[in-house]
Amino acid sequence: PDLLPTCNGEITTMSFLQDVVDILLQYVVKSFDRSTKVIDFHYPNELLQEYNWELADQPQTLEEILLNCRTTLKYAIKTGHPRYFNQLSTGLDMVGLAADWLTSAANTNMFTYEIAPVFVLLEYVTLRKMREMVGWPGGCGDGIFSPGGAISNMYAMLIARFKMFPEVKEKGMAAIPRLVAFTSEHSHFSVKKGAAALGIGTDSVILIRCDERGKMIPSDLERRIVEAKQKGFVPFLVSATAGTTVYGAFDPLIAIADICKKYKVWMHVDGAWGGGLLMSRKHKWKLNGIERANSVTWNPHKMMGVPLQCSALLVREEGLMQSCNQMHASYLFQQDKHYDLSYDTGDKALQCGRHVDVFKLWLMWRAKGTTGFEAQIDKCLELAEYLYNKIKNREGYEMVFDGKPQHTNVCFWYIPPSLRGMEDSEERTSCLMKVAPVIKARMMEYGTTMVSYQPLGDKVNFFRMVISNPAATHQDIDFLIDEIERLGQDL
Repeated sequence: PDLLPTCNGEITTMSFLQDVVDILLQYVVKSFDRSTKVIDFHYPNELLQEYNWELADQPQTLEEILLNCRTTLKYAIKTGHPRYFNQLSTGLDMVGLAADWLTSAANTNMFTYEIAPVFVLLEYVTLRKMREMVGWPGGCGDGIFSPGGAISNMYAMLIARFKMFPEVKEKGMAAIPRLVAFTSEHSHFSVKKGAAALGIGTDSVILIRCDERGKMIPSDLERRIVEAKQKGFVPFLVSATAGTTVYGAFDPLIAIADICKKYKVWMHVDGAWGGGLLMSRKHKWKLNGIERANSVTWNPHKMMGVPLQCSALLVREEGLMQSCNQMHASYLFQQDKHYDLSYDTGDKALQCGRHVDVFKLWLMWRAKGTTGFEAQIDKCLELAEYLYNKIKNREGYEMVFDGKPQHTNVCFWYIPPSLRGMEDSEERTSCLMKVAPVIKARMMEYGTTMVSYQPLGDKVNFFRMVISNPAATHQDIDFLIDEIERLGQDL
């Protein structure tokens, strides 16, 4: 087309980008408008047939390109909508959005100070601040922004293994004994996925029992570590969870830290979901003991509402990531540059190309201050408590576990009228299993709201309501309850 860098393309470019921005701004405003749908749902084959998405040999006009932009947003899920509760990452932050636009315009890579001077410094400053909040003296240690919590957890396994057996880097798994890792049965699937990717194997991840609230039982952890050692295996990592995906449970970190110390095992805390509570004076006690961890995963793109993606791995020992991952590529990390080489951080990453994720978090932190994040997080937790108080004794609802939620996860069954008088039986259970999926399908077809559901252990499908969007209000919670009842009353 006639856009830059085409000769005299400035005017066309400005007008095209202005049109794009107008489309985006309309979408942003719509995202917060409760009278609009959260989703305009179509089945995949309908959406494929309704529009021509195919790539052609000949270019399209700019008008058609703008139409493509509009169409894409028309069917996008409004994750910033106050009634979107489907994932742990929700909301749409204006400063974060601005930062993301700036990052794309700067379009650089995070590997050296040479090509990303400001971004590299901001990563240094921000990670140090996050380590300070974890409780490591003076924010000492190391860290990196990675493409999501699963990769952050994998980094932790990689570094823990290297710390115990540095020869694994050159010689591979054949040169070292059989390793085992431990994590709770409610932990995120990424711990097993990381073990598979690193050649440790999913069978080497031992799942520790949880209590009825979803917290790891320390005595079971110790028993399983002793058992593994007796079999000749080498325990190398315990991954404790601060904010489990489904129940929002916080493992007892102090007890786990004691066990890790006793058996000289690396302690990792997966705080992808719960790490944000470190920003809140009222709630950070739930992470007591995190300062004793060797590494921590913390995803600001979840509870703190930073645009996707923004996940940090924090490591207590400095220099370990570098020795674990560096390959000394001489075409990037020349040793005779004219500035301090410690700012060339790319060699401690697994990636070569790495997106700039830090700027969104840094700019939002500047705009809100720690107190702004604190207010936002406290509000979301207060909304979860409001929901819990509203449904715990309400007809047609059953809580999945007793007691008020520790995080914003509220887990419950909706019991439709036809099942309310029924005795507990296999028949009732198999009927109840179908309720949440039907209500969810109707939610999506009407487009009014979205909430996640899942089974867990011996518990059949239940709703998992999570709140991380500061735009949500008490009225939105009321709306959700009414909507579930409206969509499920005939079941």
